[in-house]
Amino acid sequence: MLPRFRSSVAACVLLWVASTLAAAQSPDFGPNVLIFRPSMPAASIQSRIDRVYAQQRHSEFGAGRYALLFLPGAYHVDVPVGFYTQVIGLGASPDAVRITGDVHADASAPHNNATTTFWRAVEGFSVMPAGGTMQWAVSQAAPMRRMHILGNLVLNQHHGWASGGWMSDDLVDGTVDSGTQQQWIARNCSWKNWTGSNWNMVFVGDRNPPPGDWPSPPYTRVAATPVAREAPYLQVGSDGHYSVRLPSLRRNTVGITWSAGDTPGVSIPISRFYIAHAGADTASSINAQLSRGKNLILTPGIYDLDAPIRVLRPNTIVLGLGYATLRPVRGTAAMQTADAGGIVIEGILFDAGPEQSPVLLQIGPHGSHLRHSADPISLHDVFFRVGGAGIGRTLVNLEVNSPDTIIDHTWIWRADHGSGVGWNLNTSRNGLVVNGSHVTAYGLFVEHHQQYQVLWNGDWGRTYFYQSEIPYDPPNQAAYTSAPGVDGWASYKVADTVTHHEAWGLGIYSVFLRPDVVLTRAIEVPRRPGVQFHHMITVALGNLGAIEHVIDNAGGATSIHPRVTPQVSEFP
Repeated sequence: MLPRFRSSVAACVLLWVASTLAAAQSPDFGPNVLIFRPSMPAASIQSRIDRVYAQQRHSEFGAGRYALLFLPGAYHVDVPVGFYTQVIGLGASPDAVRITGDVHADASAPHNNATTTFWRAVEGFSVMPAGGTMQWAVSQAAPMRRMHILGNLVLNQHHGWASGGWMSDDLVDGTVDSGTQQQWIARNCSWKNWTGSNWNMVFVGDRNPPPGDWPSPPYTRVAATPVAREAPYLQVGSDGHYSVRLPSLRRNTVGITWSAGDTPGVSIPISRFYIAHAGADTASSINAQLSRGKNLILTPGIYDLDAPIRVLRPNTIVLGLGYATLRPVRGTAAMQTADAGGIVIEGILFDAGPEQSPVLLQIGPHGSHLRHSADPISLHDVFFRVGGAGIGRTLVNLEVNSPDTIIDHTWIWRADHGSGVGWNLNTSRNGLVVNGSHVTAYGLFVEHHQQYQVLWNGDWGRTYFYQSEIPYDPPNQAAYTSAPGVDGWASYKVADTVTHHEAWGLGIYSVFLRPDVVLTRAIEVPRRPGVQFHHMITVALGNLGAIEHVIDNAGGATSIHPRVTPQVSEFP
């Protein structure tokens, strides 16, 4: 028995050494990044997950930020995902991390209402859900990326309202049921079946998109994704070393990137990243590291900035974990980039500060003109907020000056509820301003700004899915008039100088709080052969005011009695 005993001891020692080595190799991501290993007791993992969720479940405007990281292996746990929580599998493929039990987002308001279930994310693992169905009842800023659902997926909670959402590079073995979701975009996904529709469902480069044609059901199908790069992600190799995988740029694609295993791309060692910590790092310390050629990881927390973070080197990666939040506190931008190819920004919440900023995120300086078609700048899951957690002010949230930039999911939100909310408190002129040419946007959510939600000045722009609520709170029509005889500012404005622009699947909604405020047109464009819009709808969600036209003078009004939902299939 002694030799066997010694072997057991040796095995235990080796296991302990391996575990210790793996722990030693973990980067310093700070206390709000929880790293789980399959060797950990399930009860211990569950306890730590439950503590995070207890704090974040109802913390819509709280300061907590968390990332839950799962090393490759199998887990038997229940993972509820609360506000500002990101759950990440660290395998090269989603199938390298398997969670058996449940991973779910639940409605954050009573009566199964998920219309405020914001700011949470899952990526990079597989789920075998208890009961066969994973619930992901979410609205804006809740991306699902590189996931494998070994069963069904439902996007609402017991048929309560939801206002989502985004999924990309996902495989669902069974049926996706969108149910009461008001709108949704799926890019480069695959499933067995899709069921459900409401106002605006857009499918770009998906395998097996649902049958049916706009407007009944309101499905917009784009056969292939013209150009995209999947978001970069953390991974851990078999040697225990961390890296960031940068997926390759792809053109005219259908379906997921990882069907053959790894997502095509390059792996960048973690040693080439500066790992920043909220409360310790400043704009100065971060910029010093960027100037030395480092990439950047922003660990979870709120970074109060007295100057912009400047991303100047081509091919720099800026990766946020756990909804890392950048808040300018002295009236500057939060981040500015050079007009340099290959810059990638992913997973950051930009929160306006109390002093008015000219812009929160600026991509390229004014006058940028260099083409980057071979190596575009790309933005993934970048979110913006003006008010809600406190008074915030900016003129523009996201300004894109660099040609060929790809916007791959964004929610640009002037708050309609929370703290510091009011027409003269959380001020924001525009959500998105595009000055660069050949800019492509997927999953564009822009809401409640005080003038144009989107102002597109650059030529050859493309948008695949647009969702927008115009501002709730104009105090009167005089304060909400863009030109003589034009009530309000169009939600989506293409400048008169633009000769080519195209957009697919647009839904614009109103919830006016004053009875005497209306919007003349939801979309305003120059009438040229090169400017084409496909599949548009307007909806009045409240009982006050109306939208009088869908696009220019086409499409009827969302009249008050009875309420109708005007649709325009093609324009011109």
